[in-house]
Amino acid sequence: MKLPRATLQDYGQEYCGALYTVGDGRYYASHPSPLGSREPLGPQRRKACYPPRTVRDARGRATLIADFHSHPWAPSSMSPRDREARNQLWLIRIQFDTRCTIQKLVPHLDEDRPGELFVREGSRWRRIGLILQDDKASGRVTALSDE
Repeated sequence: MKLPRATLQDYGQEYCGALYTVGDGRYYASHPSPLGSREPLGPQRRKACYPPRTVRDARGRATLIADFHSHPWAPSSMSPRDREARNQLWLIRIQFDTRCTIQKLVPHLDEDRPGELFVREGSRWRRIGLILQDDKASGRVTALSDE
């Protein structure tokens, strides 16, 4: 959130990156990048960036497990575009906003089980929705009552 324009709401910039491991039992984050087309400024609250498809790390071969991206305003939940099956590259997608509200999508694309949407509360993930098998292409979430 300290990067240029990361918190400027409608005039802000979205940043993307990847979470990965090099086989040493630890996880790393790539440098956030604003790669992507510039979206028109204004009230539609739509920004874009493209997460990396590869990461080079001198410590070893990087295995990507998740992508992450920021939204330059709050509150901001994971958008339908962020949840669409065609936009899922890895096992997990993380999104956060300027209030540090963090959401996690586990799409389970190649599995016969629903995708899951979580929100971070303290040190735990709380499941807030499911993406049913027939809704995976569109990313439509079926909300859950408190579990």
